Amino acid sequence: MKQGTKGFVGVDDTGTGQGATGRGRVPAQPGAEDADRPRNRPRGEGTGAAAPGRAEADGVRGEHTHSEPALPRPLPRRSVQRSSVRGQILAALRTALVTGDLRPGAVYSAPVLAERFGVSATPVREAMQQLTLEGAVEVVPNRGFRVVERDDRELAELTEVRALIEIPVVLRLSRTVPAERWAELRPLAEATIRAASSGCRATYAESDRAFHRAVLALAGNEQLLRIAEDLHRRAQWPLIGSAPGARGGAARLVTDAHEHTALLDALIAGDPDAVRLLVEDHFTGVV
Repeated sequence: MKQGTKGFVGVDDTGTGQGATGRGRVPAQPGAEDADRPRNRPRGEGTGAAAPGRAEADGVRGEHTHSEPALPRPLPRRSVQRSSVRGQILAALRTALVTGDLRPGAVYSAPVLAERFGVSATPVREAMQQLTLEGAVEVVPNRGFRVVERDDRELAELTEVRALIEIPVVLRLSRTVPAERWAELRPLAEATIRAASSGCRATYAESDRAFHRAVLALAGNEQLLRIAEDLHRRAQWPLIGSAPGARGGAARLVTDAHEHTALLDALIAGDPDAVRLLVEDHFTGVV
């Protein structure tokens, strides 16, 4: 998947995007207006009041377009595998949440977002509904989806819960996992340093989750992975009033990334006291 302008990610035109299961290639999706207009409705209709019985449904689906924040320039329409569109849009929207391109408190409609991505409104709406389930956005009837506003207290609560889950697991694993298994995670830890050095918060967020996921995966507990991943992702969303990329500059990200390699060194060396100190400090200063 390619990085789009100002944080938005374009739809993969290789047909190998995450979640792709279909075969072959299909033409680019129609624009939001064309995709949602019934076949017998002339072009230009459907921009006024909703038909009786549709207002509530339209609000939930994010149909209506009102004044909303400007987004980065439209992305080119590309050929994609139909089955991969929703997953690619969801990944792009998650990236936009981390970078702040989807601003806390702002309302976005599915058709307008779809126009930027060059796809129909349906996969965008489905992706936004998934983000609703994750707590990232909330439905605004007859308007679209509002990005949830988070404050320092919520971030502190998420960090506390992550620490309660991850620290005991890492300490237990430090006593049972052999050094060679920890050494296998070195490339992931080094990848977080490179991502942090790039200054791109979205790139670092992805590599950071990958490292933590690989560590916890050694416990062999799928439920643990799902819960930890959800908490980690939510902890990476920007706070109220923060400018894109403001929370945790490049220097702070690099410091956080180097804590990963230091933790691995302690795990490989079998030093439980150092492991405890490092993992606790990591969550105290988590970004």
